[in-house]
Amino acid sequence: MADVTLEGWVQVGTLSELPDPSSQLVEVGDALLVLIHAAGHVYALDDVCTHDGGPLSEGPIDPAGLTISCPRHGAKFSLTDGAALTMPATKPTRSHAVRIEDETIFVRLCEE
Repeated sequence: MADVTLEGWVQVGTLSELPDPSSQLVEVGDALLVLIHAAGHVYALDDVCTHDGGPLSEGPIDPAGLTISCPRHGAKFSLTDGAALTMPATKPTRSHAVRIEDETIFVRLCEE
């Protein structure tokens, strides 16, 4: 579904498909990402809790705190950089670059 564009940017959706606040599971190459629209910004994280592999795309979003929580054990991750903010997660999840052009959302995978 994602279209590859120049410089590694991949089209993953539109703002109209991703209301604020909400999240959506997207596939970019071999990676599953959670695309999150919160507090007027769009973020992209690996769809994996680093504690036990839970799907972050199924967890609640806190737009005020800019976090997403794992639905399994409640570990919270920063939307801005994927940092693990609460136990039981101690390692960050990968964060990816997002850009928006004319309401279209593009993601570029981070190569950590």
